[in-house]
Amino acid sequence: MESSSLKPKEGGKHRPLTPLRLIRGVLCLIVLVLTAFILLVYFGFWTAIALRFLNVHHSRKATAFLFGSWIALWPFLFEKINKTKVVFSGDRVPDKERVLLIANHRTEVDWMYLWDLALRKGCEGYIKYILKSSLMKLPVFGWVFHVMEFIPVERKWEADELKMRQMLSKFRDPRDPLWLAVFPEGTDFTEQKCVRSQKYASENGLPILKNVLLPKTKGFYACLENLRDSLDAVYDITIGYRHNCPSFLDNAFGIDPSEVHIHVRRISLGDIPTSEHQISSWLMNTFSLKDQILSDFYTGGHFPNEGTETGLSTVKCVANFVLVMILTATCTFLTLFSSIWFKIYVSLVCAYMASATYFNIRPSPITV
Repeated sequence: MESSSLKPKEGGKHRPLTPLRLIRGVLCLIVLVLTAFILLVYFGFWTAIALRFLNVHHSRKATAFLFGSWIALWPFLFEKINKTKVVFSGDRVPDKERVLLIANHRTEVDWMYLWDLALRKGCEGYIKYILKSSLMKLPVFGWVFHVMEFIPVERKWEADELKMRQMLSKFRDPRDPLWLAVFPEGTDFTEQKCVRSQKYASENGLPILKNVLLPKTKGFYACLENLRDSLDAVYDITIGYRHNCPSFLDNAFGIDPSEVHIHVRRISLGDIPTSEHQISSWLMNTFSLKDQILSDFYTGGHFPNEGTETGLSTVKCVANFVLVMILTATCTFLTLFSSIWFKIYVSLVCAYMASATYFNIRPSPITV
């Protein structure tokens, strides 16, 4: 049996943190922050804010194109620069569907690897997450999450329900591609959390899960209730790591993981019940299956039916990187060395974005 050796550990790293990896990782982080800032201030403000006054659909389309180019930098970092092997398995899904994604939450960077799948399906600019509200307070990144319409939550249903339903009601336009990602466990997996989850399950007659936590069902039900008529499918995503679970800095410096395995099940809406009680049972059964799939993965080292997606095109990744860097360098030069009006403009946009993100403000179109 290989399970003990293949299950992710928190200990020794796959690659050592050499000076070269440290310098490269710091440079990559600087590039990612700077490109996000420049694209947001000089272009994103106009696509996500100004254009939205005229037409929400066209605003979303332009914003998705713009920030899709920025999101594409992350899989480029993971797969091409850090040489992390990303293996897809399960169902081969069509391009540009409107879907709800549910995934296990093994570590703090699971959500970033969904970008690798979204990029292959042409939906990198349309992916949205339900994420904890503290992440919206991150400088620059929080502003990007705001203009991309991520849904911040406090993880207390009484506080989150109204705000979540209000935002979900705005995602019904079938003209807009949509990948809405939900992590029903509500937090990342740790052994301590797993023990508490198992204790609760034992006391309440629920399945005892070893590799995932018991899912919370209310948020998932709210998503289905509001969006079912406009969705094409639900994607059940299971993520496994070999041999270590990465942190954010592990990813940035290329230390871990050595491999990311992503298993996809495409589920028709007709196969998912409609009542809240039945959906809760369905989600619990889905996570029981996910738990078994992960047990098999830790034993055998792979998910079934591997090889459903091809590798990223190096030429396209490099071309996108070069284009983003040219725009970033040009606008940075204008900000630092050109007219004082550029500095005033940047300051005003930063003030607006900080306020809009904090108060969750988005303009409404002035015409119907």
